[in-house]
Amino acid sequence: MTTKKIEIIVPPKSAHFVGDGFRVHNFIPSDYRLDMKRMDPFIMLDYNSKFHFNGSETPRGVGVHPHRGFETVTIAYQGKVEHHDSAGGGGIIGEGDIQWMTAASGILHKEYHEKEWSKTGGIFQMVQLWVNLPAKDKMSKPKYQAIKNSEINRADLGENGFVEIIAGQYKNIKGSAFTFSPVNLMNAKLKSGGKAEFNFPAHFNTAALVIEGNILVNEEKVPTNHFVLFKNEGESFTIETTEDSVVLVLSGEPLNEPIFPHGPFVMNSREEIMQAFEDFNTGKFGYLED
Repeated sequence: MTTKKIEIIVPPKSAHFVGDGFRVHNFIPSDYRLDMKRMDPFIMLDYNSKFHFNGSETPRGVGVHPHRGFETVTIAYQGKVEHHDSAGGGGIIGEGDIQWMTAASGILHKEYHEKEWSKTGGIFQMVQLWVNLPAKDKMSKPKYQAIKNSEINRADLGENGFVEIIAGQYKNIKGSAFTFSPVNLMNAKLKSGGKAEFNFPAHFNTAALVIEGNILVNEEKVPTNHFVLFKNEGESFTIETTEDSVVLVLSGEPLNEPIFPHGPFVMNSREEIMQAFEDFNTGKFGYLED
């Protein structure tokens, strides 16, 4: 296989708050060549790097908001999040857990620091990734995949560490999540001096985010909290570590469909966006108390 070369290494932008509970660096979409079309099917990535929240009796977070046309994937590294939706669903995303929410035809959602965790506070670290849905699936029924850390399939790399396969496939081990299009999402949790090789088709949009530690990608240094975008050529790359590290790896086949975003809706045309707002305003997304 030929080497998948690095296109750009992106430093974290200045952080901003989403609601009052998520202090994030936005990587997708951004002006570092990371627009929605370039990163298709990944249309948003916010990274809440390590941040200490003081204890609070009133949990911080984001109030009721709608989604339609895509999926939200929340990856918890430190801290806990509690969420509820207009379909009566909800739960707690604990450390190491994944919540894969298919908003699809429309849902109201809210998410806050988990009540008991909020009282004491602590270090909070999370990723939220938006994955676009194919046009044929955008109006399907909303659903959740709540994946506990203990349920995530792993590839044991021996003294190098292991890879958690959230979605897709690594070394013939299938990921734990169902996806509507070919998507690979995994956490490489490598020990100091560890090494892992990854292989994805050349045309897949592929990237990596350094969550912990400092790493070498194809022997090029990448610091903590930096984002690596790969060129759409070649298939394989290696990650090596100089200290215990965690790296989020993502690679997906482009949908190559029109992308028409507006706020919390991502559809294929202006007309579909207008319909989403009309459906939201007339109560078709249901009701959820703030």
